[in-house]
Amino acid sequence: MIIVKNLKRHYGTGKTTVKALQGVSFEIKKGEFVAIMGASGSGKTTLLRILALLDNATNGEYTIQGLEVANLPEEERCYYRLTQVGYIFQDYALINEMSSAENVYVLSMMEGKSKKEAYETALEALDKVGLKDKHARIPDELSGGEKQRVAIARAIAKKPDILFADEPCANLDTANSKQVLDVFKELNEKFGQTIVMITHELWHTKYVDRVITLEDGKLVSDERKRKL
Repeated sequence: MIIVKNLKRHYGTGKTTVKALQGVSFEIKKGEFVAIMGASGSGKTTLLRILALLDNATNGEYTIQGLEVANLPEEERCYYRLTQVGYIFQDYALINEMSSAENVYVLSMMEGKSKKEAYETALEALDKVGLKDKHARIPDELSGGEKQRVAIARAIAKKPDILFADEPCANLDTANSKQVLDVFKELNEKFGQTIVMITHELWHTKYVDRVITLEDGKLVSDERKRKL
């Protein structure tokens, strides 16, 4: 599903060049739940942003389901990102003045769906993360774990091919982190959702199929946790 070959990302020029990624290669199959780990500055977020088409690689190849997304024109990249990829930010990125349902269906309306269809899609996504009964609540009326679940619902509402999550539990306590990871596990096992997640916590890896570890922009290990 995902094929990455010799991916590089450099910032700056000459002596000030920062080599965030130095020739990373791997493949991810459809339905895998993959954790990306490594110390701060190892290149995790840079890699995830490239995979989610939020940033461009300096060199290398990147394909999803045979499509060379790295070489798409910017307009097509934006459309692909909007319709085929789900991205979960560690700071939730919710709009405070909007209800849970509105935060979820705003992306569906950007795709051109009617408000009625977008609202129904939002309720379906909120139901998957156990928050349908709180669809009318604004973010300030939700706990940290509930806010993150709304962010997950927003990402999965469009039924993306791949769900990318940048340290989704970074701002949560252990109980709320487990709640979020349980949602990921259900999405992965029940609905076959492909998930690529950045995390620092070793205990999170019990939920995943595989752990890819980066160090100084290089892939240093690729460990399978359980057999697909």
